[in-house]
Amino acid sequence: MSPRQLRLGAFMRPVSIHTAAWRYPGSFPDANFNLSHLKRFIQKLEHGKFDAFFMADHLAVMNMPINALKRSHTVTSFEPFTLLAALAGVTERIGLVATASTTYDEPYHVARRFASLDHISGGRAGWNVVTTGNPETALNFGLEEHVEHGERYKRAREFFDVVTGLWDSFADDAFVRDAESGIYFDPAKMHTLNHKGQFLSVKGPLNIGRPVQGWPVIVQAGASEPGKQLAAETAEAVFTGGGTLAQAQALYEDIKSRMDTLGRDRDHLKILPGAFVVVGDTLEEAQKKRDLLDSLVHYDSAIAGLSVILGTDASKFDPDGPLPPIPDTNASKSGRDRLVEYAAKNNVTVRKLAQRVGGYGGLSFVGTPATIADRMEEWLVTNASDGFNIMFPFLPEGLDDFVDKVVPELQRRGIFRKDYEGRTLRENLGLPRPKNRFFEPAGAVKAAE
Repeated sequence: MSPRQLRLGAFMRPVSIHTAAWRYPGSFPDANFNLSHLKRFIQKLEHGKFDAFFMADHLAVMNMPINALKRSHTVTSFEPFTLLAALAGVTERIGLVATASTTYDEPYHVARRFASLDHISGGRAGWNVVTTGNPETALNFGLEEHVEHGERYKRAREFFDVVTGLWDSFADDAFVRDAESGIYFDPAKMHTLNHKGQFLSVKGPLNIGRPVQGWPVIVQAGASEPGKQLAAETAEAVFTGGGTLAQAQALYEDIKSRMDTLGRDRDHLKILPGAFVVVGDTLEEAQKKRDLLDSLVHYDSAIAGLSVILGTDASKFDPDGPLPPIPDTNASKSGRDRLVEYAAKNNVTVRKLAQRVGGYGGLSFVGTPATIADRMEEWLVTNASDGFNIMFPFLPEGLDDFVDKVVPELQRRGIFRKDYEGRTLRENLGLPRPKNRFFEPAGAVKAAE
């Protein structure tokens, strides 16, 4: 029996999550907003046989003080669908995953955009389902305050049902395009959704044929209690925050066991922790790179980053004192809870906690290609993950180091592909194509499941 295979995504918006990435020697300071650079990056990732290029998205500038925001390379980037449609034309196999909010968008828009991207790319689209954690976003969409956390997840569940129902508007063989008879499509193979629910009212049908993959791959991020349940019910890939090996194993089993309860196949969901990877020819060289990168983070950025994750203004805290009790907020909860737990366990000051978060405080693999591959293999074989969503420390060097040095080591061990399994993202991830809930393969209409 062949060993389990790692799945690798690339977190590419921002092109590096590290605050100081754009300042690192040899980096491209405008990488987030330069199409030529982004083409180079995605083609390098496809050369390395990555599963997907993942473009996170924000509908507002980050909610941080201007003295920190002015130092951030995340303040400008492309709108995801515009960029990914362009990148689809310069690639052939790598998946194209974009974020779309269930809180500040409409299901018809989301269904139409992803169906279009899936057709344009030949079946490589993925939808990162998010409820949006940044409270500032509400002010850009006519609201005075952020939608409550629990309500966001209830809307997200209904939103998912509507979007996937719209993708199923037409049977796969609905478009006969018979020039002789003048019949373009068979009306018996078109379904009108007529959805009326607690949050949404959508008539349908979608004015585009069913996506190549049936549905674009469903991706989710986060690990809050409602997030884990939503993932178990709907997701096919989950991007998590990492944590310790033991914490990752517990989260992995939690989500997979929920799938068991729901009757879903465990292999039909890939859990991919975010991993910040710094590669060196020696351990000392790798650590030296990380130390130089972290030294470029200004304290204004560090404390602002801490404030964003905690959902409260950390600049008011005593920098040299312990982290005080953090009030419950309406922002994302899983990242905040991990950070509060870390601070309590390690008895760190606010200043040290900010420095940790200001660059990147999550799961990191810093070492040689062999030691990094050792860590990744350990996570894979001990059921802590199905792979990783790789975060590069700086670009292009950090990306090139991973593809040129770590990927061959993973391939040598037989735990990562040497070529793509198929042309679609589903084929490459080993995921089944969803059945149309309204049509059997022969085209007969049936009731919604």
